[in-house]
Amino acid sequence: MPARVDDNDMPVVERLLAARFSCRAFKPDPVPRATIERVLTAAQRTASWSNSQCWHVHVLSGTAARTFADVMYKAASDGAPHAGDFPFPREYRGVYLDRRRETGFQLYGALGIARGDKSAYRKQSLENFRLFGAPHVAIITSDEALGVYGAVDCGGYVSNFMLAAEAMGLATIAQAALATHSDVIREHLGLGADRSIVCGISFGYPDNSHPANSYRTRRADLAAAVTFIGE
Repeated sequence: MPARVDDNDMPVVERLLAARFSCRAFKPDPVPRATIERVLTAAQRTASWSNSQCWHVHVLSGTAARTFADVMYKAASDGAPHAGDFPFPREYRGVYLDRRRETGFQLYGALGIARGDKSAYRKQSLENFRLFGAPHVAIITSDEALGVYGAVDCGGYVSNFMLAAEAMGLATIAQAALATHSDVIREHLGLGADRSIVCGISFGYPDNSHPANSYRTRRADLAAAVTFIGE
């Protein structure tokens, strides 16, 4: 068993968490395979219920990623009905709706999109299906029989993937939008009904000159997110 590290490692974790952001504009430069494999190897240490390690990842690169993006963009822009494997939120309300709106207005403001311009909103939303220009995308699936618990385990995997990518100088964005067309993904990748599609992660090198990457979202303080009970 590896020795426990001391709290000198905590600043590294804090720095990576603070630096990571949802990248919405990537450079076209490909990431070396060795770098991708190092990220995947680190993420494989993710904790899971009964150590099931229920995730399976399809990494699409180069022509495969571009073809996938074309297929997904066509489905979304043609108005294909949503067919996700997991139910999306019934509604956002209260502070959750406030945060969602704030995030959207930050993005639209950075891009110079006026409030209420629904045509521009839709155009920007469709960029999800172009993978925001990323040269790579990872499609995360879970075992269908594990249901929501498999999805929870995959959520931990997604977070660790993104932190490992950040540590390697890469940018990422987790995309539930892709999973709204799980049927299209399943057909394109030749997946069976035994795999549930959780989300995608587009990744690569960030285009830091793009206005979509010029802002950062806020986080609630502990008082809003934590209740302490006992001493």
